[in-house]
Amino acid sequence: MKSAVIILWIAAVLLFVWLIVYQGVGDVVSALGYAGWGLLVISLFHLIPMIADMLSWYVIIPERYRPSYTRMLGMRWITESVNSLLPVAQVGGDLVRARMLKKASVPGAMSGASVIVDITAGVLSQVIFSLIGVFLLLQYKIDSSLSAPQLSIGVVLFGAMILSFYVLQRRGLFLKLAGVLEKIASGHDWLALAGGVRRLDRAVQRLYRRNRQFLLACSWRLFAWLLGTGEVWLALYFMGHPVSLMEALLLESLGQAIRAAAFAVPGALGVQEGGYLLLGGFIGLNPEISLALSLTKRVRELALGLPGLMVWQIVEGRQLWRDKRHLTQTQGKIQ
Repeated sequence: MKSAVIILWIAAVLLFVWLIVYQGVGDVVSALGYAGWGLLVISLFHLIPMIADMLSWYVIIPERYRPSYTRMLGMRWITESVNSLLPVAQVGGDLVRARMLKKASVPGAMSGASVIVDITAGVLSQVIFSLIGVFLLLQYKIDSSLSAPQLSIGVVLFGAMILSFYVLQRRGLFLKLAGVLEKIASGHDWLALAGGVRRLDRAVQRLYRRNRQFLLACSWRLFAWLLGTGEVWLALYFMGHPVSLMEALLLESLGQAIRAAAFAVPGALGVQEGGYLLLGGFIGLNPEISLALSLTKRVRELALGLPGLMVWQIVEGRQLWRDKRHLTQTQGKIQ
């Protein structure tokens, strides 16, 4: 797995560099530089859809377990920082937030279950968001006659996969996994894991039975995706190439779909840039502007992600120090 990640990382970097060099480094940098201080506005604007994302997760967690808004927003910020900047297949950050939620005195099974259900809500809403983009693409009478049907089929298949995953969760996916583990493993550690999986499965089922909260979570996620359109609109506005909100929505919805499809590539590096080159051409953007648009997102990821990683390390460091101090105090009492 480590070798595969390294190979993917190298390939992604090479593709990223090649695209920029091929389109002209000077032109791309010039287009990006034209945005100037607008890059700061774009980065700060991203906090708005991030809050909507957090609210999706917030409503999923039963009220008696919920941490404060600010604490959960901090967890969501760290999650995105990890997923954006580290080679963790865009899901490692979700393991981090489950761990942080558990450290916030939420039971372990409930912490993991809330993240699983939130991810499902996010992907289901993204399918809807992507279908909106496909519909908009169909409105453009250009050389997209082949691309639009292919995109439609891809999104439908992707949605069917996610729906199947959702149904399997509702029918006890994790409980069945636990049963398999018990049959093929004889060690106590595996049996303990199976017991943990059972608790996780029960917590997932309990959250899915809260139909109103799950639908509300999906609504918040879809709202967050739609708010992300503003980031694209602002980026092109500050670069001197304003587009309509519908065109920005097309770019954001299908751009996010391409990024999600490339989940195994660290940061979707190169793939995102290639996707914006393709999509930008549909609405008449020059290649260097399309690449610069993708780079504005990279700048935003760095502007918010690097501080997020630093805060994460500080939080983990403090927790480690507390655990060591507690262990030392306990050993002292025993002696």
